[in-house]
Order: sequence, then C-alpha cells, then structure tokens
Amino acid sequence: MSIIAIRDALHRPAIITGFGRDRSGLAALEFALILPIMVVLYLGGFEVSEAFMINRKVTHTSSVLGDLVAQVDQISDAEMSNVLDAASAVMNPFPVDSLTIIVSGVTVDGDGVATVVWSDARNIAAYEAGASIVLPDGVTQPNTFIVVAEVHYLYTPTFGHTLTGSFDLHDEFYLRPRLQNVIERI
Repeated sequence: MSIIAIRDALHRPAIITGFGRDRSGLAALEFALILPIMVVLYLGGFEVSEAFMINRKVTHTSSVLGDLVAQVDQISDAEMSNVLDAASAVMNPFPVDSLTIIVSGVTVDGDGVATVVWSDARNIAAYEAGASIVLPDGVTQPNTFIVVAEVHYLYTPTFGHTLTGSFDLHDEFYLRPRLQNVIERI
C-alpha cells in the first residue's frame, strides 16, 4: 500500500468517527488506572487498623501490669514472673518478641524527687534501685509510693516498612498501692 493510500484511508470520516465511538477497551483502561490506588488504600487501611489494635493492646497491657502489682502489699520473684507473663499474654494474638515491659516501685520524697525502690523488666534492662526517675507533674505528690508500669511495642508494618520504618507504640500507667502505702519487693 502506498503512502497516499494510507493517508486517504486515515482521513476517511467513517474510520475516524468509528474509532471515536469504540468503547470496548475503556473499562480495562479505567481498571488499570484505578487498581494501584485501590491496592494502596486497601493495604494502608489494613496497616492502620492493625497499628490501632496493637496500640490498644499496649495500653491494656500497661494497665493490667500496673493494676496487678498495685493490688498486693508485697511481691516475690515468682509472683512478679507470673505478673509479667500475664501482661505478655494480653498482647495475644500479636507476637511478643518486640514487646518490652518495665514495672517499678517508685518513692517520692518530701521534696518531690522520685527514686526507684525496685524494678523488674522483660526484654529490656530494669531500672537500678536508687536511680532517679522523672514522673509527670500531676503524679508526684510528696512522701508517696507509686507503681510505674511501662510497655513498649516496636511495630513494623507488614507492607510498606521500607517507606515508614518501625514505630514505638508505648504507654505508661501510674498507680498508687491499694493495700498499704508501700509495696515491698521480696
């Protein structure tokens, strides 16, 4: 076919108008354009909802941890191990390998200075006895004892962790002993 014949064929109004009316591949084209956006939205929604669930579990774990310790007047090594096991179990069904727990007995002196009396931890080093600790303003009342429960969870998203990295989801609870003024660590 010559160039003139091709030019004449392309300039025919029937071919041009027929091509403009042809919609047979339009749905496939729209689907191809929208699919990546929908996949990102779906996976992003999954990641956000999972992060919220883990954050709620972290808050619940720190609450349970502090509450269990605040209910006793003294606590032994075996009892503390059971408390830490129970706190870890609250995180089910999420893995606990990136969960760190610290529970401490803190005394506040007459000047408002908080000092660690005892501390126990899981997957991290506990605070040293006698170490100074900073507490929020509303918590520090002179001559009191406070149970401090801290929980950290290093959340790594399943999809997109290369873009965002990991997040430290954490919470702290401050409770006063229920039975006595001080909880002894035996």
